[in-house]
Amino acid sequence: MSYRKACLLLLLVSSTAAFAQVSHSDQVQIAPPLVRAIDPPAQDATAADIEIQADKLRSEKLYLDALDYYQVALAKKPNDASLLNKIGITELMMQRYKEARKSFERSIKFDHEFANAYNNLGVVFYESRKYGAAVKQYEKAIARDQSAASFYSNLGAAYFSKREFEPAVAAYQRALELDPEVFMRTSRTGVQAQLPSPEDRARYDYTVAKLYAKMGLSDHSLEYLKKAMEAGYKDLKNVYKDADFAELRKNPRFTELMASAAKTPVISD
Repeated sequence: MSYRKACLLLLLVSSTAAFAQVSHSDQVQIAPPLVRAIDPPAQDATAADIEIQADKLRSEKLYLDALDYYQVALAKKPNDASLLNKIGITELMMQRYKEARKSFERSIKFDHEFANAYNNLGVVFYESRKYGAAVKQYEKAIARDQSAASFYSNLGAAYFSKREFEPAVAAYQRALELDPEVFMRTSRTGVQAQLPSPEDRARYDYTVAKLYAKMGLSDHSLEYLKKAMEAGYKDLKNVYKDADFAELRKNPRFTELMASAAKTPVISD
């Protein structure tokens, strides 16, 4: 082999190797499927013990393992509405909406007064954007338990998504009366209100700010008022004349917030 041919061959091999390294970095590797990492429950374990372990697995987001444990517990305690509800919740967390719906419906079948199952079935409909059906289930839950703030909060979200603002505000107000922290929790870990436009998002934030102000919860009100401002709520000036904001207007932080709003440039269409 001549010296020139040897150089060309070496250059070709080096280029191919370099190309292989670059293309390797561009490859997409599919993650392996979810695997069950926990040993099955002991055969002599009671349904209650297995359910407790399943609850723990679900809290750790080991949903497949949790489902296995719940199913074993259900085999030992057939037609148990609470277990079926927990199975549905786990399926809901995995976005298996069809399976979750069936589990909640089975739970209701075996306990017609189980308010949680009606509420959770409403969440399935809500996630599917079937807001009318969600409202019906939330109302059934409330008819059986009027002490759960989350039921009213969910009902308000469904009404808001339907753009039926008056019943939405009424439901939200009742939720806050039962639990002033309900929005702070659901905004971080629960189902978000599915609002069809940025304008509705801003209106939602302003509405929540108004409800918190009415209850004298200034910190929460200011937080949502800032969100409304950042979302471009068009009627923000109403905060100066709305009676529900009367006490908040005395707060120096309110003055600072509105001053910052005045300095923010507005970009229009």
